[in-house]
Amino acid sequence: MPGEVIDRPNPQPLPSHIPDSVLELSVKLEKVALSDVDLKGLEEFRRASNYIAAAMIFLSDNALMERDLKFEDIKPRLLGHWGTCPGLTLVYAHLNYLTRKNDLDLIYVVGPGHGAPAILASLWLEGSLEKFYPQYSQTKQGLHNLITGFSTPHGFPSHINAETPGSIHEGGELGYALAVAFGAVMDKPDLVVACIVGDGEAESGPTATAWHAAKYIDPAESGAVIPIVHVNGFKISERTIYGCMDDKEMVSLFTGYGYQCRFVEDLDDIDRDLATSMQWALDEIRKIQKAARSGKPIMKPRWPVLIMRTPKGWSGPKKVDGEFVEGSFHAHQVPLMAAKSNENQLADLQKWLLSYGPAKLFTSTGAPTDSIKSIIPTKDHKKLGQRVETYKNHEPLNVPNWQKYGVEKGTEESCMQAIGKLIDQAMVDNPKSLRLFSPDELVSNKLDAVFDHTGRDFQWDEFSNARGGRVIEILSEHTCQGFLQGYTLTGRTGIFPSYESFLGIIHTMMVQYSKFNKMARETSWRTDISSINYIETSTWTRQEHNGFSHQNPSFIGAVLNLKPDAARVYLPPDANTFLSTIAHCLRSKNYVNLMVGSKQPQPVFLSVEEADKHCQAGASVWKFASTDSGLDPDVVLVGIGSELTFEVVVAASILRRKCPSLRVRVVNVTDLMILESETLHPHSLSNAEFEALFTKDKPIHFNYHGYSNEIKGLLFGRLNLDRISIACYKEEGSTTTPFDMMLRNGVSRYSVMQQAIIGGAKSNPKVALDMTSLVGEVRHNISKVQEYIMATGRDPDGTFDIPKFEGTAFEGGAVGKEKDGNSKEDGFFVN
Repeated sequence: MPGEVIDRPNPQPLPSHIPDSVLELSVKLEKVALSDVDLKGLEEFRRASNYIAAAMIFLSDNALMERDLKFEDIKPRLLGHWGTCPGLTLVYAHLNYLTRKNDLDLIYVVGPGHGAPAILASLWLEGSLEKFYPQYSQTKQGLHNLITGFSTPHGFPSHINAETPGSIHEGGELGYALAVAFGAVMDKPDLVVACIVGDGEAESGPTATAWHAAKYIDPAESGAVIPIVHVNGFKISERTIYGCMDDKEMVSLFTGYGYQCRFVEDLDDIDRDLATSMQWALDEIRKIQKAARSGKPIMKPRWPVLIMRTPKGWSGPKKVDGEFVEGSFHAHQVPLMAAKSNENQLADLQKWLLSYGPAKLFTSTGAPTDSIKSIIPTKDHKKLGQRVETYKNHEPLNVPNWQKYGVEKGTEESCMQAIGKLIDQAMVDNPKSLRLFSPDELVSNKLDAVFDHTGRDFQWDEFSNARGGRVIEILSEHTCQGFLQGYTLTGRTGIFPSYESFLGIIHTMMVQYSKFNKMARETSWRTDISSINYIETSTWTRQEHNGFSHQNPSFIGAVLNLKPDAARVYLPPDANTFLSTIAHCLRSKNYVNLMVGSKQPQPVFLSVEEADKHCQAGASVWKFASTDSGLDPDVVLVGIGSELTFEVVVAASILRRKCPSLRVRVVNVTDLMILESETLHPHSLSNAEFEALFTKDKPIHFNYHGYSNEIKGLLFGRLNLDRISIACYKEEGSTTTPFDMMLRNGVSRYSVMQQAIIGGAKSNPKVALDMTSLVGEVRHNISKVQEYIMATGRDPDGTFDIPKFEGTAFEGGAVGKEKDGNSKEDGFFVN
């Protein structure tokens, strides 16, 4: 059966069965009168921008078409996307006009980032490219450089990226432009973001949820977004869902989302149609904001949305080789792929480019005509490519002194409860530059102290409407990430706490963001931004009540794969180290910070002063848990992660009694990046430091929260790695008990003890003498504990008591234990 055949250009959607009366929900407007001068300026801006965009895809010479085209004028590789460009330039022209007429503070977020030629062309016309890149001056040579350099190693890439002035969103992975736009306007009451969403992009999950983002905008304190849905009907090779929906279906959908829907589709009078619609949208926004700012907010305001229907590849070739191009998917990328070798296609390209009348759009020196300039804002800082919010607007936080929130050493405290208090104060101290974006998990994650002085910002909820909440909870990780990106890239700071297992949902979004930030750092004109901050909690080690589906630490590996100058991964072992870590992350710039910790009460092993030094170093010997303060060990036991470190410390405590001849050094690593080979990461320990901490030649056992390959990858390049063993999460779990999770994954105190005895026996003959019996006893106790858990459905009493060490702050016998350290439950030792 043959594939679908498009028998006409720009096919319209078939009629739906929805009653015609729903069309009354769409907004009908009398078109505004535009002067001939304005109409000419808009039309010529569009023609000039479309000309440059098309030329960028094809031409390696003859940029202004001052002679007939030759094959040698065509680039050897034709790269770029034409189909979306006419829609993007249309919107760009009108945003300039709207800004100039209303003296707006406006930025443009482009979902179809593959339409870079349209944006670069428009930036050149307004003079913004020249500001940041003198080689793209408004001269013949500057235009030649832009056109011939596009999609080559020495020019701009084929997608919008951080090198593109005015951009805060790349659009390489479609779907989250809308959430980014809404994040950008939060706490920016005068800012308007126009966000164009492609109808192909609109099929993505992130976009589908982001339509609800308007419900989280308080018009008293934040700006507004003008969403523009560009319905050109086609994706790469198929029609779009929106393109097959008629006006009745579209207006029903967007009315349900909470918008007023205005269709822009009069192709014969598109400039007046769009100018009318944009001014209406701005006026509606101002009405909503005025009501809120006068103390009479509109409950459930209906924000404007524009549905713009224009043909894909509009103004390009109509047909090529007998197939429709304009108004079909054939316009998506390069319509004339054989222009470098086919005479007919070369002629078609020349006809196409000359149809824009380039000779009348540029002066003799190559600059845009005064008519084109007449619609562009006169003030540079108002131009879309030069908005300071997009490249130099960082607002450093006033971070509270974390030590004021420190917890007494030797007690128990949830890391999340401790940092919740600090975050709460940070939001008080930074009322317009710090927000928390989270799925519906804050209370579950024990972070509810953040609500001591603020609330949730959900404007459709009568209980949080218009109350200035700093916390946004929406059950879409994609939308949280989009909000976080938009908020951060426009100068502020955000925190994204989540269940550990579900941060992987935004893995690729985080990577795309990191790529954007990498390129931003390589420009000469983008300034620093705050780091983006993730908090992973409800970790696999304490997800035994939810089961296997909630056990997944893989986001750690996603961050580790980033460039070394971006990736930061922290696993603080207790409340004080977590307080120190989050305070550091909130002050940091340009990183992707991942903090992993438990929400359950955990022993506080380090005092405030000790935690401060420990976090500065990234790792340290825990002398209180080590034999003879860690001197001359037989084996080094390393804990990475709060629960995993607890098991190491308990193992060390039991080993003192069960195997007193074994000399143990206990090390905790809180900054995972110190392990990476020397010079590979800014935090890497030198080889001398590494050996001082882990010894030169003694066995090392890592008890690690994530996957073993992560530790192996970090350690690659270090010397003498055959002495290392690694225990980690190994995809074993269920709805079970907390300690059974440790047992199933081989990271319990018993597994640590076993590795310690086997490792110590290699150099200590006293340990070797008793190794078989000692290891046998450990294995016996594993079986006994597992039997007990299966029989009773609970962990033995005392399993999670704080271990005690004589002669230290943890001096004394373990709570709930007999003198020999055995549990009172059933003769096996648990602590």
